[in-house]
Amino acid sequence: MANKLLIIDDEKSIRKALKETLEMEDYKVEEAIDGKEGYNLLKAKKYDCVLCDIKMPRMDGTELLAKVIEEDIDVPMIMISGHGDVDTAVDTVKSGAFDYISKPPDLNRLLITIRNAINQGSLIETNKKLKRSINGIQEIVGDSPEIKVVKETIDRVAPTDARVLILGENGTGKELVAKWIHEKSKRNTGPLIEVNCAAIPSELIESELFGHEKGSFTGAAKQSIGKFEQADGGTLFLDEIGDMSSKAQAKVLRALQEGKITRIGGDKEITVNVRVVSATNKNLISEIENDNFRKDLFFRLGVIEIKVPSLNDRRADIPILIDYFLENICSEYGRKKVKINKKCLAKLQARDWQGNIRELHNIMQRLVIFAEDEITEEILNTCLPS
Repeated sequence: MANKLLIIDDEKSIRKALKETLEMEDYKVEEAIDGKEGYNLLKAKKYDCVLCDIKMPRMDGTELLAKVIEEDIDVPMIMISGHGDVDTAVDTVKSGAFDYISKPPDLNRLLITIRNAINQGSLIETNKKLKRSINGIQEIVGDSPEIKVVKETIDRVAPTDARVLILGENGTGKELVAKWIHEKSKRNTGPLIEVNCAAIPSELIESELFGHEKGSFTGAAKQSIGKFEQADGGTLFLDEIGDMSSKAQAKVLRALQEGKITRIGGDKEITVNVRVVSATNKNLISEIENDNFRKDLFFRLGVIEIKVPSLNDRRADIPILIDYFLENICSEYGRKKVKINKKCLAKLQARDWQGNIRELHNIMQRLVIFAEDEITEEILNTCLPS
């Protein structure tokens, strides 16, 4: 597949010459007349490399580079400099551009620089995928309008430090959304600490979140560092926040307001730099009305809300998800990929999925175990719960 380049320059003759040259080298090339148009294209499409002029109207190259870096748009930038812009071009490289090319460009140097930029970008992406694999971060699979909204919202909110409240039924993938928010944030070199508020007894949740000093209660044999401190510099994911006790809610609210926590049994305030992402399958508005959840905490947590659709609400993604699960499960089991016939696929797509993606994954595991080369209707009927 041809690599895709974007040329951003206000001089039509420069754009035309570069485009003709690069298309002869089998690159796919698109153009933008200034930084603003280029920025809009970079937000909407994926490019392998950008050639960007420095001096342009509306938004110049240095402004565009700053936005690309600030918003973590993953593309190498090669700056194009006029004779009087060389010092500025050098500064852009120091700021994060891959390299610069002087006008008129030397053809050999231009092609070598583009090739090196694309190779570096490919290496960076490979390393990111390896890191995600090691950290157990799966892709968010699907092309339905509903899941595209989720992906676009993640891309927009992740580079900020805004708190995010993820809503959705059990099994829809709320934890995966939280992981991608952290992965695409500026905090991704810091820790992602997860707390399942529903799995921790109410009498222990405060100690889990804020830590405790030695001897502060029966069984506190040594000092313990809480999840807020562990997440310092990174992201704290509070899963099933709707199940948190009222007392713990009050302390979490204070931590969000002041950026400080106090361990149980301690009197020292500890400053923490934490981004909080939370999730729940409950209707928090109803919980507030029933005095089970604090309204002020709700508004602190939900600066941005992401609603993860149920599998029944994104049926168009079911064939894609099935293919993805078959690929991964068969690879995990060291088997050749199992096929699935069209009738089975249609039956699975029409099924009422109460357990959402989690249920679909479990059923695909069962089918792979019992199928030989192909999932037939007989095997499907055997493996589906009654």
